[in-house]
Amino acid sequence: MHIAIAGAGLVGAGWTIVFARAGETVKLYDASEVSRARVRDDIRGRLGDLKNYDLVDDVEAIMKRIEVCDSLAEAVDGAKYVQESVPERVPLKQDISRELSALLGNKTVVGSSTSGIPASAFTEDLSNRGRFLVAHPVNPPYLVPVVEVAPAPWTDPDAVEVAMSVMTAVGQSPILVRREIEGFVLNRLQGVLLREAWALFEEGYASAEDIDKTVREGLGLRWSFIGPFETIDLNAPAGVREYAEVLGPLYHSIDASRSDPQPWSSVLIEKVEAERREYVSSEELEERRNWRDRRLMALAAHKKKQET
Repeated sequence: MHIAIAGAGLVGAGWTIVFARAGETVKLYDASEVSRARVRDDIRGRLGDLKNYDLVDDVEAIMKRIEVCDSLAEAVDGAKYVQESVPERVPLKQDISRELSALLGNKTVVGSSTSGIPASAFTEDLSNRGRFLVAHPVNPPYLVPVVEVAPAPWTDPDAVEVAMSVMTAVGQSPILVRREIEGFVLNRLQGVLLREAWALFEEGYASAEDIDKTVREGLGLRWSFIGPFETIDLNAPAGVREYAEVLGPLYHSIDASRSDPQPWSSVLIEKVEAERREYVSSEELEERRNWRDRRLMALAAHKKKQET
């Protein structure tokens, strides 16, 4: 049995690397002939970068486990798990889910890579809707291992178990979102930080670069290996209770000061855009993304060494 990937864009290609790197046979399909034609070269290039950081051993051995299919039916036939990674639009998610529903084996589970659309929004009318859920990765998934497994109210418990076990088996770090909520966990946490970042910039407290620096050279260093609860647990002599008792009122006051959230205005976006382009021009964005991925590779390699 194999893993099927529906969608060969950035996320689908990233998922293909995750599964094939772990030894799984992967059958990949995209409705775009252009995407199907170029995805293998894209994947081989990413694997070459990973090899440079000793994060994979044999690029060609991994490539041999990847098959690009000419139809969705060919990719899904006999699959034990399907990772759906089509663009983030409800009608597209509904269409691909209906197509997959007609092709699934009785025990096959489908995880959607959606970043914020709950599974109930695109699976309600399916006869086998209990086999569908969200499996939201962080991009690129082969470098950032957390996966949010978020079932719909009608998802079968055994389908959740399958998704969690599949992700664990291929080296990802799944978390279970127990009930549906907009944005799941990761983007809700990220959203709070972004809300405050935009507000601090708009109100003139700091530049965009200094706000980034605060996370990059401050909070982010700890967050690369511990989370917010462990951070505060370790930041008070007696642990989390003492931290909450001493600093809880401060955080409550900060929360209360943001009781009227505002949308990001076009004027505000233009100001941040102007500052960002001073550091990285539009023409340099792609290379900067590649730089980001190489930094993530170096961090992944470091963490791998620390674990051995």
